[in-house]
Amino acid sequence: MEEWIHAGKRKGEIDMRTDYDHWRPISIPDAVRIFADIPVHWYVAGGWALDLHLGEQTREHDDIDILILREEQAVVYAALAQDWTLYKADQGTLSLWEEGEYLYSVGDVWVSKDHKAPFSFQIMLVETEGDHWIYRREPSIRRSLRDIALKTEQGVPYLKPEIQLLYKGGSKNIREKDERDFMKVLPCLNDTARVWLAHALRTQFPEGHPWLDSLNTMA
Repeated sequence: MEEWIHAGKRKGEIDMRTDYDHWRPISIPDAVRIFADIPVHWYVAGGWALDLHLGEQTREHDDIDILILREEQAVVYAALAQDWTLYKADQGTLSLWEEGEYLYSVGDVWVSKDHKAPFSFQIMLVETEGDHWIYRREPSIRRSLRDIALKTEQGVPYLKPEIQLLYKGGSKNIREKDERDFMKVLPCLNDTARVWLAHALRTQFPEGHPWLDSLNTMA
């Protein structure tokens, strides 16, 4: 869940929400049941993606993130809107995602059963060009869509750890839990993943990044 400024005025209880900490996240099996029959690319992201890679839950998770491709948003909306209420998380406000509204720049959607229920999961919309994923913070960083995800033995798709760590390490404010996640996952990264992550961080932060020493030491 992105840490953004709690701003904006309430237009109505249904249209907007300000209960940003009102979360009761669904489980991974619940997420699979919801998304398995939606004909789009989807992947578990965030801290859960790293835990799926490690094969165990290493900490409590305040939310659960599902990554989708921006151009497939209409299919996801149509599949979810009958049973869920979807809110755009944009510039410090949560406002209702309306039917037929195309999200050109909004990166996150929070989902709950109704306007009073706790939030259950977050959808992250990512940019693509052709058959490539694009890292929004530094668009020169991109990767084939065929090479951004792995699957667990049970078939759960999740974002590759080096890409998820780039999202964490590429934030303006690296949180304590991001540091812990990095140190837990680092020994499990293969050489290809470590080299890619180090190159991506150097590209985004040519002046240097605090994780580069650890990545280079492990090489």
